[in-house]
Amino acid sequence: MAQENTSTGTPAPHPVPHALGGGHPAPPVPPAEPSPSAWGRVDEEGTVYVTTPDGERAVGVWQAGSPDEGLLHYARRFDDLRTEVELLETRLESGAGDPKHALATATQLRDGLAEAAVVGDIAALSGRIEQVISHAEKALAAAKQEREEARAAAVVRKQALADEAEKLAAESTQWKAAGDRLRAILDEWKTVKGVDRKTDDELWKRFSKAREAFNRRRGSHFAELDKQRAGAKHRKEELIAEAEALSESSDWGETAGRYKDLMTEWKAAGRAPKDSDEALWQRFRAAQDKFFARRSAVFSERDAEFATNAQQKEELLVEAEKIDPAANLDAAKQHMRRIQDQWDEIGKVPRERIRELDGRLKAVQDAIKAAEDSKWRRTDPEAQARAAQFRERVEQFESQAAKARAAGDERRAKKADEQAAQWREWLEAAEAAIADR
Repeated sequence: MAQENTSTGTPAPHPVPHALGGGHPAPPVPPAEPSPSAWGRVDEEGTVYVTTPDGERAVGVWQAGSPDEGLLHYARRFDDLRTEVELLETRLESGAGDPKHALATATQLRDGLAEAAVVGDIAALSGRIEQVISHAEKALAAAKQEREEARAAAVVRKQALADEAEKLAAESTQWKAAGDRLRAILDEWKTVKGVDRKTDDELWKRFSKAREAFNRRRGSHFAELDKQRAGAKHRKEELIAEAEALSESSDWGETAGRYKDLMTEWKAAGRAPKDSDEALWQRFRAAQDKFFARRSAVFSERDAEFATNAQQKEELLVEAEKIDPAANLDAAKQHMRRIQDQWDEIGKVPRERIRELDGRLKAVQDAIKAAEDSKWRRTDPEAQARAAQFRERVEQFESQAAKARAAGDERRAKKADEQAAQWREWLEAAEAAIADR
């Protein structure tokens, strides 16, 4: 805004404006319409002048009305330029404007300002235009840098996608997951923009080559898999034939073992084609089920027989456990022999009862044998002879001790006493052993 002349009350001439410099913001551009005379004049012939830092410049001729109306007309034209520049600046600052378009417009305005038919603060407007140009150039540079950074990021991303695709193509055996990932990479690839054509073509060739390599390797894998499954089908048909032949066998143990081996071979054969693998398994399992159902029926009948045998053996055990070998050893042995014969005639019992029943019978047998062993030890001639020998040695050393003491040789007497005591301990142990038998 122009300064007011305090003596006259009219706006004082605007000081000579200065251009934008040193990177500082340009001063605001005052509107010309409120005080056109601060920026120009109309002479007596109607020539309109604008005041500039370099002096006055004629901008036109006004003869259609009063001089004030002429100045106002050219001031409004100046304000139109001012508004256009401010609009460019506002749009740049908000990010809504196109920096390239703003730069071209501002440059055009700057180049035409020296001859523009306007009245206003030309220097301030020039500074503002220069600021808009600077702003637009910086925005263009920033946009260019952003594009370069975006391009570099896009190149890096596509390189990473190509690297991943090549690794999947060379190494992955997770065929479904890898195939899905390659499709996802392709979808993402289409969204990555900004790569220059040459680089993009080179990266695309890498990615495309990797996809083709993966598809070839996957195709070879499944072709080999089909071959293996055909072989597995043939092998399983052979195993089914053997399993069905064995289903009528009555050699329960050996056949059950063979079925176990057949199951191991079945698993080792691998998977047959999907449309036949389940049907083959049903046939194989049906043959096994038939055999084991027959065996189960036979074993159920046998188990019933074994249960009866167990009950008979329990009755024999009740009788056997009443035998008292201490009362009459010979009668006990005879009784036990009869029970053993009956035990053997009864036959087998359920597997889970064998240890229990045999253990109880063995306890009776062990008791009879212990009684027999004890009787033998009590009458053992060798034990009696050993005790007599110990007794003789005791008497011998006691005699030596008495003779040495009579001769006054207390040392020899004491040594003989010690030897007699030692042999006496052994004698007592031998006699105790005989007594315990």
